[in-house]
Amino acid sequence: MRLTLTAALATVAASPAFAASGPFFSLRNTDFVVLLAFLLFIAVLFYFKVPSLLGGMLDQRAAGIKSELDEARKLREEAQTLLASYERKQKEVQEQADRIVAAAKEEATAAGAQARVDLEKSVARRMAAAADQIGSAEAAAIKEVRDQAAAIAVAAARDVIAKQMSAADGNALIDDAIAQVDAKLH
Repeated sequence: MRLTLTAALATVAASPAFAASGPFFSLRNTDFVVLLAFLLFIAVLFYFKVPSLLGGMLDQRAAGIKSELDEARKLREEAQTLLASYERKQKEVQEQADRIVAAAKEEATAAGAQARVDLEKSVARRMAAAADQIGSAEAAAIKEVRDQAAAIAVAAARDVIAKQMSAADGNALIDDAIAQVDAKLH
């Protein structure tokens, strides 16, 4: 097929040589010499199998391109798989982050409620402590007032008794007090 195509092409290319003047099949005709050189060149190319070498090289190049395309397709599929994997991981991480944020919000709400309860208990304890302090201060004040009143009453009674009592009455009271102490101790 290639040989026939090459011969037809050579004949068409040599057609201007037929238009030259003089005998065509003469070595003095430059067109004929050029045609012979061209045919010889084509024969040398076929003898050294240049068309098959060129075809083989083109086939090798096509095979190389095909293998590169296959490799690129595999790399693309791997990249898509990795992309899908990373997107899935990103989605999982985002869901985990959302869960962590929700848990943190719940913990903060619970901690706030617990702090409120603790604060109320602390305020109640402090109020009770303050009421106790007020009560004890009030009791201390009442006791102090009573003690003062008793001291004043004793002092007033001493003054009144001292003014009304004679020395003999005082000695009799002292003897009576000593007797009572002696009776109670023995």
